[in-house]
Formats: sequence, structure tokens, C-alpha cells
Amino acid sequence: MDTSFLLLEDGTVFTAVGFGLPAPLLGREAPMAEVVFNTSMCGYQEIVTDPSYHGQMVVMTYPHIGNYGCEASFEEHLDLPNPISCTALIVHSVYTGPLPPKRVSLHDYLLTHKVVGLSGVDTRALTIHIRNKGAQKAIIFRTEGKSLSRSEHEHALSLVRDYPSVSEIDLIEGVSTKQVIKDPWEGAPKEASLRFAVVDFGIKRSIITELYRRGVAVTLFPPTVDSYDILHSGCNAMLLSNGPGDPERLQDAVSMTRQVIGAGLPVFGICLGHQLITWALGGTTKKMKYGHHGGNHPVVDTQSGTCFVTSQNHSYASEIETLPPSATVWFKNANDNSIEGLFCTDKRVSCVQFHPEASPGPHDATWIFDSFILAAKEARA
Repeated sequence: MDTSFLLLEDGTVFTAVGFGLPAPLLGREAPMAEVVFNTSMCGYQEIVTDPSYHGQMVVMTYPHIGNYGCEASFEEHLDLPNPISCTALIVHSVYTGPLPPKRVSLHDYLLTHKVVGLSGVDTRALTIHIRNKGAQKAIIFRTEGKSLSRSEHEHALSLVRDYPSVSEIDLIEGVSTKQVIKDPWEGAPKEASLRFAVVDFGIKRSIITELYRRGVAVTLFPPTVDSYDILHSGCNAMLLSNGPGDPERLQDAVSMTRQVIGAGLPVFGICLGHQLITWALGGTTKKMKYGHHGGNHPVVDTQSGTCFVTSQNHSYASEIETLPPSATVWFKNANDNSIEGLFCTDKRVSCVQFHPEASPGPHDATWIFDSFILAAKEARA
């Protein structure tokens, strides 16, 4: 396989061996995106098919990736044309050995879906660099030789520095529905106890599955939906999904959410949905240094004092000093004390920054769905 290069916007270069789709020669066709690291030990297929990674390159900190292959049932997207949302996957060592029946290798999976992979990277050094310097833009490319000349380095650096930041790109487009869909995935309950209006900003399939398991039917709405359509949909509650990018860009969705909250319909949120609710309540969000990405993030329930492990994938966080008195901090991150959840009892609002559906990750937080459903039933009564 050809020698490839990963160049960060601060000029740092990592040499690698390509897998999946070969990296293109240096030029404007070379993939560029923000690079973040994920601390999960497995679940690589769920990670690369999570629409929240749209516009990002993912570095896996666990050294050996791909050992159990890939199959369609592991995917997290909801019928997107290209199931892989991340721009590239970066690993220390990609597995190339035998696989269980009917599974394909990670190399073939990325190649089929035209996504670049890099192996042979010193992912420990790269992760430490991101932790110290913060998440930053990067470019992946090949050259005619096996080393990088000064002029090639300068050219690549100019390309990546000219590339827009995550906060300047509409990343929701292409990973969300454009139409209203009733029960958008298989397994919908035949006799539903509730129906949720779910606004799709890049929803993971497992969120819908968790609702179905609890007898909740789903009507999926596009991210451009207005409050009138939500409030006249006959649904018992609104759930704002996860998704990629900067929540501050989505002020139309913030306004819609504020109107639905004001009308008294229960409103819940997961990940990006939590951030949009923060804005709708009058708060703001901030870009984190390198975000939370992985399946081992400890969270403390401020009401019970219980600590549990969660799956997370976000680069923005709520700013506590901007929240109104009506918003109660529900969860805090045990590592950095950042806000991991909010609730407003008087406004029938609750939301979490982490992923209660996991996929991949621990299932400690699946009870959050039960909490959402109980709140919706109490409001209906």
C-alpha cells in the first residue's frame, strides 16, 4: 500500500499506510476535516456510521481495529446514501486476518463506500497532540514519493488552513431527512402507547430502536420543521436528535424549539438536541478543546449522586453561567465538570449531552428513555 500523509493545520505531519479508499494525490480533492479522537475499544462500524461524525476524521485510540469485520446490522445511519459519515478513519493497526462468515473487512467496507483509511499512525502521539493543542483541521494525501518535500508541506498547509472550520459548515445537510416519515425504521410497535415527534439532525438508528422497545411510535421530521407542524402532528412529545456541527448555526431550530416549549408540549433532547434546548432556554454553548468522544465517560446524577459510565460524541458544551434559574443541571461530567444534562420541571423539558442508546458503549444510561417516556405520560394525564 502507498505511503500517505496526515498533516494538521499547525504543520505537524504523521506518516501512514493507506487502507480503504487510497488517499488522493496532494490537491483540493484531498479529504479535509476536523480531526478528533475516540477512546472506544470496539464499535468502530457504529462510530464511522454515526452521522454526528459528519465533517470529522476519527482517530481510534485503541491500537488494533477491525478484528471482527463489518456487517450492515452494525450501522447507525438511517438509510443514508453513503452509510459512512466521517471523512476518514485513522488507526494504529488495521486487522487483515480471517473474519466471521458473511462479514467484510474494514478495508473493503471503507473502499466500497469510498472513505480513506490510514494505518500505521502513531495514534498515541496524535491523541496526546490533540489533547494538548486541541482538535484542529487536517488533510490526508499522497505524493509521488515516500517523503514530503518542503514545497509539498507548504502547499498542503495552505490548503488545510483555507478550509472552513466546523462552525462555518452546514453539516446537517446530507445526514438528515428531507420529509416527514412515520415509523422510519423496522420494529415499530403495533400498539404504541405514545408517539414522539423526532426532529432529525442526523439521528442514530439506535435512538429509534430504544423508543420502539418501549412502545413509543416515531414520526420523523426534517431539521427545517416549524413549530406549527410539530404542535399539530398529534404527537405526545418532541425529541431533538443528535447531529453534527455547531448548534449556534441552527437558530431556526432554536426558535422552533422555544415555541414548542412555550406551547407546553414535553421536549427532550440528546447530544445536539441538548445543546439546542440550552439555546432555546436562553443559554449558550461553547466549543470544547477536544470534545468528548468515546464509550468511557463518567457522569454524575446531581439528584441522586449516582455515577455511571456513558457513551459520548460531542465537541460543544452548554455554558452554565448563561442558563436561566428555571434550568436545573441534571448531570455533570465527573472528569471536567461540564454539563451533561438539564431539566426544567415547570416547562416539561429534559435533555442529556451523552448518548443513552450507546451503540457503541455501555448501557448504563438507557433508563433515560424511560424518564423521557414517563414525563410524556405524566404530561398527557
